Amino acid sequence: MKLPRDIADRVLTFHERSDFARKGGVITDLDGTALLEESGRLSVALAVEAGLKALADMGRPVVINTLRFPLNVIKTFGRAWSEITDEPIPLISLNGSVLGRLTPVGEHEVEFTELEAAPLTPEEIQSVISSIESMLTDGLTNLLVFHYPCDWRLGELIWTPHSERIDEIRSRYTSASEVFCRGLERLDRCLRTHGACMLSILADLPEDRRMAYQHGNPSRFVTHRGVDKLAGARLAAERLGFALEHSVGAGDTRMDNFLSGVGLSLHVGQTDLPFQGLFDTIRLPDPAAMGNVLFELSGLQVIAET
Repeated sequence: MKLPRDIADRVLTFHERSDFARKGGVITDLDGTALLEESGRLSVALAVEAGLKALADMGRPVVINTLRFPLNVIKTFGRAWSEITDEPIPLISLNGSVLGRLTPVGEHEVEFTELEAAPLTPEEIQSVISSIESMLTDGLTNLLVFHYPCDWRLGELIWTPHSERIDEIRSRYTSASEVFCRGLERLDRCLRTHGACMLSILADLPEDRRMAYQHGNPSRFVTHRGVDKLAGARLAAERLGFALEHSVGAGDTRMDNFLSGVGLSLHVGQTDLPFQGLFDTIRLPDPAAMGNVLFELSGLQVIAET
């Protein structure tokens, strides 16, 4: 699909004024940005796949920056991403906590190799445990703790204070490797034994009670201090040798703060995001439109190389 003239002109201006052709890359979120959902099945939008493949074939780095954990990305989207390029695909996961590579294996599978991680410190873990203990003491027991251990192969572990809810939670969160209970001491022991790259506390609390606890909003994702999607993008650029300020970023939620560190910021969907690109910011209606922008860039890249 051809881009509207005004957007095509802005993409051209970015390409001419930045050094994307030599130093830039593409960083994209998954859900709501690069993926489409149809009949409950998620897949990479065809336009996105075409745009990313074209740029990857020209040597531009393509990086996934997602909240999802590595094992989930492998199991859910490994085949789709392995068809984009034969080269390893950098993956930033768990809100910037883990950087690694997805490497195609065979025709349709991928494997993950961790390059760097930023786990929570023992003090940060203790702070989370103290917050949960305060909630339980106050009778706020309708909560779940999602634990993403330092060993990414362990996947996603979920703790609940209610043993009778384990089967229900397993059926709801099918991506989880384990759902367990046995008191707060079991959670404490699990966190200290396996460490944590990220924690998420899902609590059914009235908004006026959330600020009573140390972490403010208990539904927020807890990572090591200073770690988020922007920090992950900066680390990826440094480790992989591309310039973030000359790159293109695409996202759709307020978690996607890496959009403020790239040259061209693509806001996909209807959410009003505060993140502005260093050169320009373009709002796009859906993943297909984002893919068309990437494909337009690939055409400009061809011209720049001839």
